[in-house]
Amino acid sequence: MRVLVIGSDSPLGRVLVELLEDLSRHDVVCLTRSASRWKSERQAKKAVRRAEANVVVDIRVEAVADGGQDVVDLDLKRCQWVAKACQRDGACYMFISSSRVFSGDLDRMYNEGDLPDNNSDTGLLLADAEQVVRKYCDRYLILRLGPVFASDGANLVTRVLGELVSGENLVLDNNLRGCPVASGDGARVISALLDQQSVGAELWGTYHYCSTETATHYEFAEAVLAAASQFSDVSTGAVELMPLDPDAPSLNRSLECSKIRNTFAIKQQPWRNAIADQVKQYFQQQT
Repeated sequence: MRVLVIGSDSPLGRVLVELLEDLSRHDVVCLTRSASRWKSERQAKKAVRRAEANVVVDIRVEAVADGGQDVVDLDLKRCQWVAKACQRDGACYMFISSSRVFSGDLDRMYNEGDLPDNNSDTGLLLADAEQVVRKYCDRYLILRLGPVFASDGANLVTRVLGELVSGENLVLDNNLRGCPVASGDGARVISALLDQQSVGAELWGTYHYCSTETATHYEFAEAVLAAASQFSDVSTGAVELMPLDPDAPSLNRSLECSKIRNTFAIKQQPWRNAIADQVKQYFQQQT
C-alpha cells in the first residue's frame, strides 16, 4: 500500500516515517509542513495526485496545535482541499486530530460520541477541520490523540528541558488533566491502522487514543525533571515548578479508548515508559 504522510517533518511525522520505513510494509511518500502550505486547491490536488497514495495521513494540524501555535483558517481550507482530492482519487483520508477539541468540563473521559465543546480558537478550528473531513471524504479516519510529546519540536518535554538548561523557573497548569502520548506510541497506533487498511478494513469514523495514565502539565514536568537527572549534569533543583493557578477549577481532557481497542485491537500504553528515552534523546541532540 502507498502512504502519503503530510507533515512528515513534525515530531510525530518523523517517528512515523521512520517506523514505516523500518517495517517496510508500505511505500511511503513524505510531504513536509512547508511543502504543504498550499495557496490554492489546484496546488493541493496536484500534490496528492502526484503521490498516488492509497492513504493520506495528515499530521499538519495536530503538529500546529500541540506545538502551541494557532490553527488558522487557511489550515482548515487545506484540509478541505486534501479531503476533496482523496474523495476524487478513492483514497482514505486519515486526519490526526487532538483532544483539544474538548474543553475538559466533563467529569468523565470523553468518548467519540461526545460533541466538541472547546470554544477556544484552536478548539473550534480543530472541530471545524474534522467536520470538513467528514463532509468531503467518505473514506475517512479521524484519530484524536492526547497531547503528543517528543525529544524535538515544540512540546512540553522540550519546553521543560530547555528551561532546565537555561535555569529558568516554570509556571505550569496544574488543573487541566489529560493523557499525553509519546510520539513513538502515536506512530505505533497510526501504523496499526494503516496495516488494517492494507487488508481491506473499511471501518471509517472517529477514534480516540491516549496513554493509560492521566497527568497535569505540572505532574508531567515533574516526571521529565526526574528523568533528566539521569542524563544531565545540570541540577534539576535549578528549576522551580510553580502551579499556574492553584484555585482554578479542575478540568479533564482524558479520552475514552475502548472503541479503538475493540475495533482494531490497539491497546493503550503508559506514557511514563517513554519519558526516559525522550529525555535521553533530547540531551544527545544537544551535543
